[in-house]
Amino acid sequence: MRVDIITKEYPPEVYGGAGVHVAELVKALRERIEVRVHAFGAPRDEPGTSSYRTPAELAHANAAIQTLGTDLEIVTDVAGADLVHSHTWYANFAGHVASLLHGIPHVVSAHSLEPLRPWKAEQLGGGYAVSSFIEKTAYEGAAAVIAVSGGMRADILRSYPALDPARVHVIYNGIDVDAWHPVEDPDVLAAHGIDPARPSVVFVGRITRQKGLPYLLRAAGLLPPEVQLVLCAGAPDTPEILAEVEGLVHELQETRDGVVWIERMLPRHELCAILTAATTFVCPSVYEPLGIVNLEAMACGAAVVGTGTGGIPEVVVDGVTGRIVPIDQVQDGTGTPVDPDRFVADLARVLTEVATDAERAAAYGRAGRERAASEFSWASIAAQTEELYRAVRNA
Repeated sequence: MRVDIITKEYPPEVYGGAGVHVAELVKALRERIEVRVHAFGAPRDEPGTSSYRTPAELAHANAAIQTLGTDLEIVTDVAGADLVHSHTWYANFAGHVASLLHGIPHVVSAHSLEPLRPWKAEQLGGGYAVSSFIEKTAYEGAAAVIAVSGGMRADILRSYPALDPARVHVIYNGIDVDAWHPVEDPDVLAAHGIDPARPSVVFVGRITRQKGLPYLLRAAGLLPPEVQLVLCAGAPDTPEILAEVEGLVHELQETRDGVVWIERMLPRHELCAILTAATTFVCPSVYEPLGIVNLEAMACGAAVVGTGTGGIPEVVVDGVTGRIVPIDQVQDGTGTPVDPDRFVADLARVLTEVATDAERAAAYGRAGRERAASEFSWASIAAQTEELYRAVRNA
């Protein structure tokens, strides 16, 4: 069986969880079946992988229209596949059209949902209506939809009520615990200005509305003065969200020390070292289908404090591998807390409890690594995915 996977992100051009997912899934699937990858971006020298740039004629078009142009470049090359599998709305159009053109099943992996990210209109303008249309069309036409968590499955069925629930399957994201593991490297910490003698709260993620970074920055002002805040945060969605984060970081730095902001993407070794040294990792997201970054932190032995939304509670076991911060959210698709001040206070309270109890945090971290290794292996996820492929193909 030959499966063609279509994705915007693929190594070396990876900036989010979807790209990590595709890279690891492809590696594990290629041990079982033939997989060809069609990825956006510059040429790659990996066998079985093709790359596609934005058509020159669309160089000045809206970003969403550029995406559709790249998708159309991909469609013809899917000829000969038994099944096509697309990841994120960027690739969904190519998968949908390839399915129609070549008469093959289309499987969609849901890493996020456009109806639950209305702030994307800030980034895409009218292109957000285009991306929303593409996603809806692809999901409703797909032979199967893979949700990365039970919470994500519920979101899909709520967002797209015309979709047959029997076609929506839960297969978790995974983690390679051999690649992501505890790393003791004092030189890395020193190079970034992190004091290993002080407790630390570490955030890793893109600067986007869904990650909840402004709420964390407000909560950080309520943490005990000895607690460091380490932000591995970059790739802002818009100048507006970047300006907001910059303002909040500067305010914090004026009132407390130990605020470290690393804006560049770090090599895995450095990130592992920072996560290993963390007293706790924090995921303050207001929207998170699963959160591979939580698995990465757990694999490095860090306690995880995460928001009680989306798939986070399916990864972080409250009181065992970390803590879950309650959040009551407005049901308008934005994920905004009903009471932002209450959420900020609760986040600060839980972070303080974990960051000031090193022994308990270390126990959470040990349990987290064990859970990551036993419950979220890529070999298991690839086997489940192949089983779904064969069921869809034979239906």
